[in-house]
Parts: sequence; C-alpha cells; structure tokens
Amino acid sequence: MAVQWIREHYRRAFRVEELASLAGMSESAFYRNFQAVTAMSPIRFQKQIRLQQARLLLAAGPGDVTGVSRHVGYESPSRFSREYRRRFGVPPSHDAATPASRSSVHPGR
Repeated sequence: MAVQWIREHYRRAFRVEELASLAGMSESAFYRNFQAVTAMSPIRFQKQIRLQQARLLLAAGPGDVTGVSRHVGYESPSRFSREYRRRFGVPPSHDAATPASRSSVHPGR
C-alpha cells in the first residue's frame, strides 16, 4: 500500500509518520517493513521514482531541466542535478539534449 501511495504521490513531500499511520503501524515497524520489501528507505524510494520519471521526461524530448526538476517535486534545481548525476552518471542536461546532439557528443551511446 505505501509503495503504491509513493508511486502515485512521488512529487509531494511526505513524512514517514504519515505513511506509517496510513499503514496502521508505528514508525519504526513501518520503516523496517518498508525497507524489507523495497531494500531502501521510503525517502530513498521516492527519490528513485522522481529521478526515473525525470529521465523519462527528459528523454521524451528536449526539455527545460529546471522545469522537469520542479515537475517531479524538487525544489532545488542544483540538488536535482547533483542527485541525477549521482544516479545516472551524466548531468540532466545531457539527457535533455536532442538525440542528434547526444550521438555527436557521445558516439556509440
């Protein structure tokens, strides 16, 4: 239930106690159970969903990186860029480029 809730509401901030209450558990029990199912914390799971969605949006066409970062729930474009680069190994501006410019900058990709 909590995994689905995060998938549906990934753009909004939440507190673990809010999800624990929805699941009818204490915070500590919820956190342990969530981590057992997903192998990550609820906040890290949300970050992963946000970054995956951002990558899909950027790949769909040339995009405004700042606009995409805000669309997926980041308040800080610089934080979004750092986390995106850490997750995917390239800055979001790379994935926002047109396919033609990507292949000319990084042949074979």
